[in-house]
Amino acid sequence: MKLIYFILCLAGLCAELPAAKPNILWITSEDNSAYLGCYGDPLADTPHLDRLATEGVRYRYAFANAPVCSTARTTLITGMYASTVGAQHHRSRVRLPEGFQLYPELLRAVGYYCSNNSKEDYNLAGNPAPWDDSSRTAHYRNRREGQPFFAVFNLGASHEGQVTPPPYKTAFRVAPEDVQLPPYHPDTPEIRRDHANYHDRITLMDRQAGALLAELEEEGLVEDTIVFYFSDHGGALPRGKRSIHDSGTRVPLIIRFPEKWAHFAPARPGEWVGDPVSFVDFPATLLSLGGVPVPAYYEGRPFLGEKKVEPRESVFLFRDRMDERYDMVRAVRDREFRYARNYSPHRPWGQYYTYAFRVQGGMRSWFAEFEAGRCDAVQSAYWLPKPAEELYEVAADPFEVTNLAAEPGHQTRLAAMRGQLRAMMLASRDTGFIPEGMLNRLAGEGTPYEYARSDAYPLERILDLADLATSRDPAVLPRLIAAMDDPHPAARYWAATGCLFLQDRARPAKESLRVLLDDDWDDVRVAAAEAIAWAGEVAAATHTLAAVLAEGNPYEVLAAQNAIEYLWRAGHVPLATSQRLVRGTGTGEPGNRIPEYLAGLPGAEEPTGRQDAQPPTRP
Repeated sequence: MKLIYFILCLAGLCAELPAAKPNILWITSEDNSAYLGCYGDPLADTPHLDRLATEGVRYRYAFANAPVCSTARTTLITGMYASTVGAQHHRSRVRLPEGFQLYPELLRAVGYYCSNNSKEDYNLAGNPAPWDDSSRTAHYRNRREGQPFFAVFNLGASHEGQVTPPPYKTAFRVAPEDVQLPPYHPDTPEIRRDHANYHDRITLMDRQAGALLAELEEEGLVEDTIVFYFSDHGGALPRGKRSIHDSGTRVPLIIRFPEKWAHFAPARPGEWVGDPVSFVDFPATLLSLGGVPVPAYYEGRPFLGEKKVEPRESVFLFRDRMDERYDMVRAVRDREFRYARNYSPHRPWGQYYTYAFRVQGGMRSWFAEFEAGRCDAVQSAYWLPKPAEELYEVAADPFEVTNLAAEPGHQTRLAAMRGQLRAMMLASRDTGFIPEGMLNRLAGEGTPYEYARSDAYPLERILDLADLATSRDPAVLPRLIAAMDDPHPAARYWAATGCLFLQDRARPAKESLRVLLDDDWDDVRVAAAEAIAWAGEVAAATHTLAAVLAEGNPYEVLAAQNAIEYLWRAGHVPLATSQRLVRGTGTGEPGNRIPEYLAGLPGAEEPTGRQDAQPPTRP
């Protein structure tokens, strides 16, 4: 065939033949940071991926835009930030605009066979991904003879649920006493066993990846296939998954180019690539490699292929509700620094995620050490309320434990990165500033994406108010009170939430908050109720929260459940009252386990008044 093609080209007839297209194979693994030998982990045993790295290129600064599976995968499948389309919340179900084309559909339109084996986990309504086959038996072998393919194989060996070893496991490739703990983890036997077992799980994942690479070779397709390997977000160990830090968002990315497609490679085999890339860029890059025009509404930039553009200087990162817990963070990361803005500074990084506590002995152990007062300041920070802003020099502080946001020598950089983040949120029309229970109702018959691009969404005004709120400065209280009369419910929500951040320093806003207890929007009522409880109006707060629990939509109910639990933790509401309020209010949504959790706590165990503590865990 190559000889025929050569002869035809000499004769000037090659234009009659379709242009050759590369096969593209994605090997993805779950919940792992770069615990690989080729990324410098001295304890790793990952020969197959290490070999792939010598044959391909490694990216130093590759990131999942969100540190949890469904939100990261939504960004991957759409080519848009999940926060742009309103799908930033873990396991949400959001509609896309009519005519919005996902990349498998575009690849199939030019002749690709697209298979996915087999995880989807998109925060999208229905099943919109137009694969040729998406199942446990999906394989590129099922394509027509000679048809180019794009194939995804997902490896779950390193998933969070596999971190803690079974009780009977006593032998580890890396002995627990030899593992290297990050400074934020206390030194306990359970944490050491989890680390040791996780190394074993990474080794197993590497073998599975090696089997897929061997299979490609057996099929005689190596010279026709560009191979990607990456994980779906950062590591599963505590303060990995769900964390906006490198431990939760930075991923390994290895890409191998056969000689036929070596002109697309950004570096020579075995070399590093220093350009920052993130998941939003992957679909545009796939289309560029396949010779497919990139839709104008895609937010990603192609970093390979015919449509390759200038590299990014920084990437945009976000997190919102994960499992049953709300926490909004936005961040920007460049080659050296990470800047993060915490829009829920009153909540700790380490909220009680029922699934994580259930499956990870190390998570339970870390929390027990904190409760017992045996954690140092770095280890305790995970369980305490967050600062409004974080700035880390990651090159010098890879575990991101020294926050430079208040350091005089870093104020110029802080201001610059704060401005970058604001520009990214405005450009993407970030829907995260609208509470989850409010978003679809505001969108009406349209979609969140379309609503966010309309004049009905005053994002700049709401963002200004959210920034004021997170300052936690009592001097802004008059402006928060004035905003309680704003015509947009999201603005009233942030005004009430700003009072919650101020806690008892917001007492002068009590009368205005009382008005918001009867607001037309339940998310506003929940925020006002939690805030007014700190002003001494506990009865009014619990009455409002009970009404939302009885009448709200699933996400409003979940917000009310969180508020009730945190009012108990702060000592405002007795545990028995909290249990009574949430009894029977489960929404049926994935991850909503707050009623189950509160109901399982012994009623005699009341908080000691320590506002920074989590409630005790169940046996």
